[in-house]
Amino acid sequence: MEQYIEFIGNNAVLSIIWLALVAMIVMSWFKSKFSAIRQINPQQLTLLVNKEEGQVVDIRPAKEFNAGRIAGAVQLSAEKAKQSDFAGLEKFKSKPIILVCTTGMTANGIANNASKAGFEHVYVLSGGMGAWQNANLPVATGK
Repeated sequence: MEQYIEFIGNNAVLSIIWLALVAMIVMSWFKSKFSAIRQINPQQLTLLVNKEEGQVVDIRPAKEFNAGRIAGAVQLSAEKAKQSDFAGLEKFKSKPIILVCTTGMTANGIANNASKAGFEHVYVLSGGMGAWQNANLPVATGK
């Protein structure tokens, strides 16, 4: 034990950095465990839609949405979602909504807005449409 105390005394900066890293890891773990927003894969998305009446909300631009989307998805512009304008989606507040973008990055920020707007079960498709297509799952096209 004396060696630890001596080490900490001789390497105060290193010890502080180590403690900070441990604290950040613990905080990150707690945040992920108790966050209202969950990352899901394409198979989990399919289960949510089929078993829990989940709604897929695609936040990509209309051109990308029309070129290929998950069947049954509704399109909501990212600009509206960033302003917490979820008009037309109020009926899904107590059901799972799954946000989809191109890579899964944009959807994370919008998921926070959806959660703050009162949506109880918010999910993000990890990897976005790229993950969906890489899993060779069906894509609907057209308007």
